[in-house]
Amino acid sequence: MNFPRFALVAGMMTATAAMVFLRGAVDDVPSSVPLELLPHRIDNRSAVDITIPDVTLQLLGKGRFLNRVYSSHGDADAGTAAANAATATAAAQDAAIPVSLFIGYFPTQRTGQSIHSPQNCLPGAGWTFESEKTILLPGADGRKYQVGEYVITDGTQKQEVLYWYRAHGRSIASDYRAKLYMLLDAIRYNRTDGALIRVITPLVPGEAEGSAHTRATTFASQVAAMLPAYIPD
Repeated sequence: MNFPRFALVAGMMTATAAMVFLRGAVDDVPSSVPLELLPHRIDNRSAVDITIPDVTLQLLGKGRFLNRVYSSHGDADAGTAAANAATATAAAQDAAIPVSLFIGYFPTQRTGQSIHSPQNCLPGAGWTFESEKTILLPGADGRKYQVGEYVITDGTQKQEVLYWYRAHGRSIASDYRAKLYMLLDAIRYNRTDGALIRVITPLVPGEAEGSAHTRATTFASQVAAMLPAYIPD
């Protein structure tokens, strides 16, 4: 860890936090579409909503949450299958591999509520980070989104993970930068709202990491383009 940089960021966050909480306790929260109205079908995958246990909701705090698994049973379009059976079969097989989507949106983080980093949550669930990097995700809307990409393992299986923070039109891969922007925007705009978006898909036995990367990024590019309606700029 780069300690001088960490110390600088920590000092800036502490000083800015003091200014934020002296300023007032009520945030400006723009209206947005409820998360549950995010489409249940994205490309050739359909979603099943996964209930978040009450104990987990208590740990997450007062936010708005979406937890789904998107997958397909291989219902490829008949015309496509007839035109190119091999490609259609490969696409159907890939679509059958699940992609999970979690979104946690906090209208305010001023009253002790804050976004929980996967860097803490995933190790707590028994996963270790095997690799990590930051990528620019090409969104379906033509924009580029800064996203953290990780491969995690529990010793018996691996998963491809993408996650990023979204706040006020920004996509941010870094936990520290997300906190810093939140504090700065609290001063400038009287807003502390923000969200975490996390996409996970397993590496099936024998699958190359590049294949799981393509599956996750293709799905995430569709989701990223939809988010402004649900997580206000």
